[in-house]
Amino acid sequence: MLTSLAIRDVVLIERLDLMLGAGLTVLTGETGAGKSILLDSLGLALGQRAEAGMVRAGQAQASVIACFQLPPAHPANDLLREQGIETQDELVLRRVVQADGRSRAFVNDEPVGVALLRRLGALLVEVQGQHDQVGLADPATHAGLLDAFGGLEGQRGRVADTFRAWRAAERALKDAQEAIAQAQRDEEWLRHAVEELSALAPVEGEEEALAAERQAMQQGERRAEAVAAALAELQPRDRRGSAGPAAALRNAARALERLPAPNEEATPILAALGQAQDALSEAEGLLERLTGELGPDPRRLEQVEERLFALRAAARKHAVAVVELPGLLRDLASRLAALDAGAERAAALEEAARTARAAYQREAEALSAARAAAARRLEQAVAAELVPLKLDRARLHIEIAAREERAWAADGQDRVTFLVSTNPGQRPGQLEKIASGGELSRLMLALKVVLARGSPVPTLVFDEVDSGIGGATAAAVGERLARVAERLQVLVVTHSPQVAARGAQHWRVAKGVRADRAETRVEALSAEARREEIARMLAGETITEAARAAADSLLR
Repeated sequence: MLTSLAIRDVVLIERLDLMLGAGLTVLTGETGAGKSILLDSLGLALGQRAEAGMVRAGQAQASVIACFQLPPAHPANDLLREQGIETQDELVLRRVVQADGRSRAFVNDEPVGVALLRRLGALLVEVQGQHDQVGLADPATHAGLLDAFGGLEGQRGRVADTFRAWRAAERALKDAQEAIAQAQRDEEWLRHAVEELSALAPVEGEEEALAAERQAMQQGERRAEAVAAALAELQPRDRRGSAGPAAALRNAARALERLPAPNEEATPILAALGQAQDALSEAEGLLERLTGELGPDPRRLEQVEERLFALRAAARKHAVAVVELPGLLRDLASRLAALDAGAERAAALEEAARTARAAYQREAEALSAARAAAARRLEQAVAAELVPLKLDRARLHIEIAAREERAWAADGQDRVTFLVSTNPGQRPGQLEKIASGGELSRLMLALKVVLARGSPVPTLVFDEVDSGIGGATAAAVGERLARVAERLQVLVVTHSPQVAARGAQHWRVAKGVRADRAETRVEALSAEARREEIARMLAGETITEAARAAADSLLR
């Protein structure tokens, strides 16, 4: 429900903070005092059109903040979550209007578009007035209200479930048919591609592994070339062995051995040359062994490079990365399998769609029959409420018309519309087109009395629902407003003392002058002030004791 309303610089209101409670709140005051400004301010917070004329003269901007307390399951919270806005214990709607007419909207201090604010407002407040009707006058709400009145939520839920299942079955059938048609158009290419890729048999992660193996083999090849070059330096350069370090060492030793005796000075040199020959021989053997170990398998390197080339060529051909080839093969094979088994699968899906449609029809037809019975009960219940409201000639007609199949929906096969005739023999028409302003407000009140239990909107506003009536009819209006207020929060702007006396809260709206400027003020009335206000409404400008006594009688 609406818990508070803060208004700043709207028309004649400089600063106003209102705290609201549950039940029936009445607003009274002289004509022109500014009661409509309060409703216009609330309308701003609910997303209604903003105009530059709403900003108080001499001010840069106007603002309105409306705070609501809602149960966790309220539809407004679902809408907020859909929009990515965090739900809180309190829902705060804020609207700021600049002096040039531009406006900004906020929900829980997050900037939003006015369209979202308007959608939220429709879930939070219904306005029933002389000229503006929001809520019951919208035919889109009528089926839901009828179902709530008839206790048909369970049946409506089953209809929604079977509708979703039917639509899902039809989507599956359509997808299968499109896949088969596409596969048939590409059958020759598809079979060739599957054969080609199956022969290639790409494996997940294969390219990375092959590239790493090729790099390792290429590095091994370079190491082998270096070892071979080193070995070549140690070995003879011709068949006679006349070159190379080993031959040079042997030739040096032979030359020293030919020295004439005594040749003791050559002994250590010969020993050193022998050691060098031994070390050289050992190095040569190690290099030969390393050559055998390091040498890559040329055939394997060729195979790896050929495999990489084949994989990358296939990837270029199909315009995918190599890593995507296995998935591509699975997808193409699946499409080919769908083509091969397409007729059988399509037939099964078609049968499933027919079965789902039949299930939806059964549930929807049962809901239609239940709605027809509930509609008659609702018409009778509203008719009983119309007599005390001096609308005994008016009749509510609930039209339940079958939709064309393309318009079937989760709420059934029916188009439910509330129609009204205000005189015998008159053809029923839409609510806002048949009834006058006062009649329409009372019709809406009668409907709300009957439908209050099923309404998701927690706050109702009635603007002069008692216009043009008095006496017993006004008392009947007040009594029915109080009954609606037992279930919902109700705000009513009234000139009727019979209605005002029913309020749980009573505000008086008055216009005065401060600092040479007109100003609208709102005050909550004490018990004594309320008695005086109702007496004024009864007696006019001069309040008599008889008027006070009559006010006491009404308040009792």
